Amino acid sequence: MTDSGSAWWRGAAIYQVYVRSFADGNGDGTGDLTGLRQHLPHIATLGVDAIWLCPWYPSPNADSGYDVSDYRDIEPSFGTLAEAEKFIEEAHSLGLKVIIDIVPNHCSDQHRWFKEAVAAGPGSPQREMFWFRPASEEPPNDWQSRFGGSAWSRVPDGEWYLHLYAPEQPDLNWRNPVVHQEFREVLRFWFDRGVDGFRIDVADGLVKDSALPNVNGRTEGQLPFSDMDGVHEIYREWRRIADSYPDPRVFVGEMWLPDQERFARYLRPDELHSAFNFDFLSCPLEADRLRAVIDSTLQAHALVGAPATWVLSNHDTTRHVTRYGRADTSFSFADRQQGAPSDLALGTRRARAAALLSMSLPGGVYVYQGEELGLPEVEDLPDEVRQDPVFSRTNGADPGRDGCRVPLPWDGDAQPYGFGGDETWLPQPDGWGQYTVTAEATDEGSMLRLYQRALTLRRQLPELGDGPMTWCPSPEGVLSFARDDHFLCVVNLSSDAVDLPEHNEVLLTSDDLVDGRLPANTAVWLNR
Repeated sequence: MTDSGSAWWRGAAIYQVYVRSFADGNGDGTGDLTGLRQHLPHIATLGVDAIWLCPWYPSPNADSGYDVSDYRDIEPSFGTLAEAEKFIEEAHSLGLKVIIDIVPNHCSDQHRWFKEAVAAGPGSPQREMFWFRPASEEPPNDWQSRFGGSAWSRVPDGEWYLHLYAPEQPDLNWRNPVVHQEFREVLRFWFDRGVDGFRIDVADGLVKDSALPNVNGRTEGQLPFSDMDGVHEIYREWRRIADSYPDPRVFVGEMWLPDQERFARYLRPDELHSAFNFDFLSCPLEADRLRAVIDSTLQAHALVGAPATWVLSNHDTTRHVTRYGRADTSFSFADRQQGAPSDLALGTRRARAAALLSMSLPGGVYVYQGEELGLPEVEDLPDEVRQDPVFSRTNGADPGRDGCRVPLPWDGDAQPYGFGGDETWLPQPDGWGQYTVTAEATDEGSMLRLYQRALTLRRQLPELGDGPMTWCPSPEGVLSFARDDHFLCVVNLSSDAVDLPEHNEVLLTSDDLVDGRLPANTAVWLNR
């Protein structure tokens, strides 16, 4: 399936690791590189091609590591730079590529760049690395933080600085060539250590309109801090660096953009290699809506010859087992549906079908740690343990993202379920013994075994991964498509069982067939 050469990323299956919650190797209740290295075989035996790590840099942790205080080192609670280099070597020995996060829109207020800017005072060159504006009674404009409240805070001398996220995350000024130079050096620092690529946080947000105009409450359309044309020159600059290495190095963009054609501009041949498909993640689990998103995704990517990606969950969104158990199966940051009723048995059944759907579509696929275990969202975390700044800055109106970041269960029937330490940094729920890797590894009907079978087949079958697809006739509420002359995927999202199309062999089903028919909320892979 996956080309191991220059275009390995076009059809890769990539496993997302949220280091703090993956595995604890030193017993302090927080995930680290020791725990990750110990459990690398789990990732390798899934059948994925690469690992993507959320930020592993030193950070005061005001936003779970997305407030970076040093881009050239490792968070001490995770380990050391030497251990990171060892991890890269060990992952490569298992045939796994390594992609790490880079956070170029903002850094930590504890980064030396910002501390030097504060100390240097108004009008200094150091302040030109950020968006400082003169002291005044009111903020420079009406921009709002994506975490709630104003996007402007003040330093002790009274000047305002911009932070589109938490106040501890000052936005960098990408109109300053010094910022460009610093990040060119950061890219090379990690590429030289064997990193195979970067996932770019807030990839659309780096360039701002220097006039800083008010938005007057607008949240959509052309915004002066998102998807500005100047951002593309940054990625052309970065692509030249990536292409200067003998082994292929890649960039993956994180952009939540409503316009598919503008989205595709980031994927032109001299810019980013791929980007996350959030339209698919957010889409309700309905056949007609999914087909429309799949079609628009493939059409937009075809304009620039780029591969699509398919993702069901990540560290920012409600886990899809929980979403799919609700009456409204879509996802939106505006309403996470916290506490809305969810039938987890139904959600799990639908999640199994969605997994086979996503893994058989053209392009790459992402697996967020724990989805291979069928983990649900943890929605009943006590307020006092929540750490996401979204929760605190909205005074609890938005529950935040902690519920999808609860540490993984590895074995045993009680907390911490083999994660490590006595107490995990976020508490795990009772009853997670059924979801442990140990329990699921020996259960042929488990989510883990389904993922292992599907991802292994995906690597073995040349029809899957990058390439064309063709829709096939199907009843209402059913998706059916072919990947060349032999492979067929059928996903029944209707309320009734349906007959299978003509085929030679059933390769894999998300749940058992009933009298040879495909039940509701079930998917099948066929050889025809």
